[in-house]
Amino acid sequence: MTSNLYDRLLAGAASDQSICIEKDDGTALSYAELAALNGRFANFLASIGIGPNHRVAVKVEKSVEAVALYLATLRTGAVYLPLNTAYTPTETEYFIRDAQPTLIVCDPREEAELRAIAAKAGGRVETLDHRGKGSLVEAAADFPVRFETVARTTDDLAAILYTSGTTGRSKGAMLTHGNLSSNALTLVQEWRFSSKDVLIHALPIYHVHGLFVACNVSFAARARILFMQKFDAERILATMARSTVLMGVPTFYVRLLESTDLNERSTANMRLFVAGSAPLLAETHRAWKERTGHAILERYGMTETGMIASNPYEGSRIAGSVGRPLPAVEVRVTHPETGAMLPVGEVGMIEVKGPNVFAGYWNMPDKTAAEFRADGFFITGDLGKFDANGYLHIVGRGKDLIITGGFNVYPKEIETEIDAIPGVSESAVVGVPHADFGEGVTAAVVRSPGSSVDERAILAALSGRLAKFKQPKRVVFVEGLPRNAMGKVQKNVLRERFADLYSGRA
Repeated sequence: MTSNLYDRLLAGAASDQSICIEKDDGTALSYAELAALNGRFANFLASIGIGPNHRVAVKVEKSVEAVALYLATLRTGAVYLPLNTAYTPTETEYFIRDAQPTLIVCDPREEAELRAIAAKAGGRVETLDHRGKGSLVEAAADFPVRFETVARTTDDLAAILYTSGTTGRSKGAMLTHGNLSSNALTLVQEWRFSSKDVLIHALPIYHVHGLFVACNVSFAARARILFMQKFDAERILATMARSTVLMGVPTFYVRLLESTDLNERSTANMRLFVAGSAPLLAETHRAWKERTGHAILERYGMTETGMIASNPYEGSRIAGSVGRPLPAVEVRVTHPETGAMLPVGEVGMIEVKGPNVFAGYWNMPDKTAAEFRADGFFITGDLGKFDANGYLHIVGRGKDLIITGGFNVYPKEIETEIDAIPGVSESAVVGVPHADFGEGVTAAVVRSPGSSVDERAILAALSGRLAKFKQPKRVVFVEGLPRNAMGKVQKNVLRERFADLYSGRA
């Protein structure tokens, strides 16, 4: 067996008749059937010249066939490049021009646009829709199911994922077979995954969470995946009676808490609820524990590193914390400007080193060099601190730091206070231009249903709890916070929306 990620996850799958994936329509594929499907795809890819280091760009809706294409790409030694289905043609063209994929697989509805883009980049186009139909499946149908997986080393590229950066060019994070296999196998151990597990999978598969965590971990453990096309609170609740694990973004848990059917009885068969991709409010953590008796396990990761830290499977899961660093992963907190190590309790830049850390940014050697310390630690761009028990707490992104009147303000601290005020559903704090202070601390607040809490009440509640320089200059009310597909609040959108708030033109 080589270090090819496919072998590390699915060696011997061709003879495994246990159920791997159940689809929305109730049909199921065994591990052997998934191996046969990706074997046909791999033979087709090889027949059109795809092999080691070729890029395969995939912009399709969620389907079992899309997962099989991911696995087939690994087997050929090629590099998998998933693209968010929400990307516009202009955004997609940037990724295609940058990565220069040999093959582009898209939804049939986008075929004409992608062919025009591919013509400029020299790539071939095939189609695949959400039902698992398209030219790719037709072309692969007559190929044999057996395929000899191409040998890869731990340092060979397995995937390129473009960051969802809100400023500047999106960067292609190069992830190796070693990065992805080490992370998956570590999580199997840390989260006690086994072939007895049944995972509710309602995440997209163009992202680290849905593909490299949910799928890879399940494959490595030979667990069963209940593959849902999209998040549906009622269906998820109905499925919990025969499931054991749910992986979700915080929004999943907020929506599920709205159901009167959520209780200890409906979650009795579940052993683990995992949250990630965006911060989980402490209020959500507490409400879930009160309703179900389960403590959500929050973890921390990013595109460039996979998972970095996790609350423990056995032990205290602390609301507002992402837990301790995973085995073999080193995490330190440093001064953002000097790089000096900071003591416990002090907020600084989170840096990480380990087998999970990516190989660099595609075609960006200068950017890669700038993001790594001389001793190999990757500068995450996230601000955080360690508590006395070794638990890591994320304070926010470095670019979200607010400097007002010469003072550093960390939005998370203010958001935590605002979120605890009766009548507040959630909040996001940003800095926007202010003539006197440089940046004005500004809170965007979503009211709870039926609440009439106003700006004066929120400011009054904060006055005795935060230093004056941390208190918002203004509180603005919004119907909802802008979020990306994984539930992360898009603070850049808020900064743009309220850029003129203190200029008299808002």
